[in-house]
Amino acid sequence: MEDHENIFDKIKELLGSLPGRMNIMEEMIDLDLQLEYFEDSKRLRSTSDISEIPADTDKLFEDEISDDEKKLLLLKIASVEKAESYRIIEKFLKNDPGELRDWGRLALQENRMLLESKLLDENHVFISTGLGGKGDRLRYFIVIFGKQISSFSDLHKKIIRNEFEISSKKFNAEIEDLKFSESIAAMYAMVPLNVTIKQIFTEAISECNLYGDFLIPEFIITNVKALSFDEIREYIKSKRKYNPGRDFLNK
Repeated sequence: MEDHENIFDKIKELLGSLPGRMNIMEEMIDLDLQLEYFEDSKRLRSTSDISEIPADTDKLFEDEISDDEKKLLLLKIASVEKAESYRIIEKFLKNDPGELRDWGRLALQENRMLLESKLLDENHVFISTGLGGKGDRLRYFIVIFGKQISSFSDLHKKIIRNEFEISSKKFNAEIEDLKFSESIAAMYAMVPLNVTIKQIFTEAISECNLYGDFLIPEFIITNVKALSFDEIREYIKSKRKYNPGRDFLNK
């Protein structure tokens, strides 16, 4: 997606029209697992005609049943457009499903969409990223870098917090969980679908730099996964030689 585009316009472009309703996956779920779930769900629908809830749903709560069997059972239950299906999956999630929790969350989301489509008689678009979202906003992970400094001062940190919060509010976005390590700052941000993503953070960095030009204009932004500070440093090392205190993102 180009920097000037926003996701809302991209959806309209891809679909040829504005969808009736958009659903955003709220939870942070690994994208590989999401892909596995929806590929399995598509395969199940193409090979089976499941119109009733399976009779053996109690197996979901039996320890001796394998995870693979439970995953298939959840797919079958989720594909049935009945409120009872939703309640069964909810019960499963409340029963501490361990490693199958995210699979159960995907099943719950799929069943919710089927139910809403049937009840409201309108098309649905499901938007899912690795970092989730809520309402009409997606969550992003953003990393910014100090310019020619070894560590952010308390004043630097205060300026970053203030200016990023101010810029975000202008676009009905929200900064979450801002953290610092040496000359790196990392944060989550909830951003509306109809906002050009890069604009918020470019503007915030520019405002910060009015107080001493201490931030590098380039930044990292992703909605696939969050990175630890060690992972960020390894990424930078893989791109360019990294020396703390230097303007290491610039060529």
